[in-house]
Amino acid sequence: MGKLILVPTPIGNLGDITNRAKDCICNSRIVLAEDTRTTGKLFNLLDIKVPLSAFHMHNEHSKVDRLVREISDNDNDTVLVCDAGTPGISDPGFLLVRACIKAKILVEALPGPTALIPALVASGFPSDRFIFEGFLPIKKGRKTRIKDWELEKRTIVFYESPHRLLRCLKELKSLLGTEREICIAREISKLYETYHRGNIGEVLSYFTENEVRGEIVIILSGKK
Repeated sequence: MGKLILVPTPIGNLGDITNRAKDCICNSRIVLAEDTRTTGKLFNLLDIKVPLSAFHMHNEHSKVDRLVREISDNDNDTVLVCDAGTPGISDPGFLLVRACIKAKILVEALPGPTALIPALVASGFPSDRFIFEGFLPIKKGRKTRIKDWELEKRTIVFYESPHRLLRCLKELKSLLGTEREICIAREISKLYETYHRGNIGEVLSYFTENEVRGEIVIILSGKK
């Protein structure tokens, strides 16, 4: 019986991929990728030649049972990757991992790149206790989620799309006030990696006047 291996891929800097990650990919029978075009470009840069199969949020429910059978029936391992970072963290993977565990298939997860931890430790906020909220809901439940943070004492980390950042900052200001400290981490591990720190009002003023680009991680201080 083969096993399922979750392999992180670089979130920006290609040097972040490990030799172990490349070995796991190269020795696998197939790589399940969130977007085969994105992963294909990475494989071309790294000179990796392994078959790719699409596995994303739109088809994971329909493919899980078949994939579990294929992993179980093959001696060679199956690798799961996402577009960037660690699969299963706000990306497809949970359903397949759970199904493999239920089928008594060995699941292995390699350590590696993720935007969450670098953003947290570089923010300057307490990191001994924190909560991770993934992506905020786009519509229903969005303001309720933010309102839940009003009394939260731990540091809060979440992802947001750059084109929704201004909306998010305005909602945070409206629901939590102006003075809560916040850090916007942008383009982690890439050429234009930046951190914008201040209270919600200050950071909102900055991004109102400056265009928002790149991948965003938001770190919000807990209630003092």
